[in-house]
Amino acid sequence: MYSMSKRTTISKCLSILIILCGLTGTGIAHEFWIEPENYKVDEQSALEAYLRIGDDFEGSDIVYLSSNTTHFDLVSSDQQNPVIARQGDSPALNMKAPQSGLNVVVHQSSVSVITYTKWEKFQNFADHKDFPNMLERHKARSLAEHYFQEAYTRFSKSLIAVGDGAGGDKKTGLEIELVALQNPYTDDISEGMTVVAYYKNDIHRNAQIELFEKSPDGEVKTTIHRTDNKGVVVLPVRPSHRYLVDTVVLREPSKD
Repeated sequence: MYSMSKRTTISKCLSILIILCGLTGTGIAHEFWIEPENYKVDEQSALEAYLRIGDDFEGSDIVYLSSNTTHFDLVSSDQQNPVIARQGDSPALNMKAPQSGLNVVVHQSSVSVITYTKWEKFQNFADHKDFPNMLERHKARSLAEHYFQEAYTRFSKSLIAVGDGAGGDKKTGLEIELVALQNPYTDDISEGMTVVAYYKNDIHRNAQIELFEKSPDGEVKTTIHRTDNKGVVVLPVRPSHRYLVDTVVLREPSKD
């Protein structure tokens, strides 16, 4: 059995939608993200955002269910408030921001388990996410190559500007977390958007970062990047485009 932690996306308003995602450990390489109805709102308007799962910014709306959620919070400069949602809500987030400025929506899923009937499907996922020697590692644990399981958790963030959008992203305690070092609503990011990756409160060095870019006409492109020895990566971004940033950790689960 494997355990995965999930990816992180960022959303901006140039519109740079920066959705920060921390794993999903499924060999079904779908993205999971928090998609705001509007990435910039005035102080009197409610924040609305959908939970989505899919590929290339095309995804199904996932209703809010407490059984599928471990954490769902709205973080601003000096507050972290739980999102008040009811079973079946869509959009999952629909509330007035407690504070103006940059608001960060944070979601952590509960643990899910997937069963692989064939090794090839998992191998394709491992290759795509840059986890080498997986078959050798699998055999070393005396695991079957058919009908084996993986447990996974998804960690996601999305940045929304309320009012002037001032403020910054920060660590919120997710096991896998991407943190934007610039505010895409107020800072100059013409030279790129700087993101730092963390895993278990430490910087995540040499991590593969997948960047999804959606143009105003709907075309989606994907590029691969990697964090340096400080866990930092500078991602190329353009005005009026939306971006989803994704990273994955694959690990052996604890015995319990």
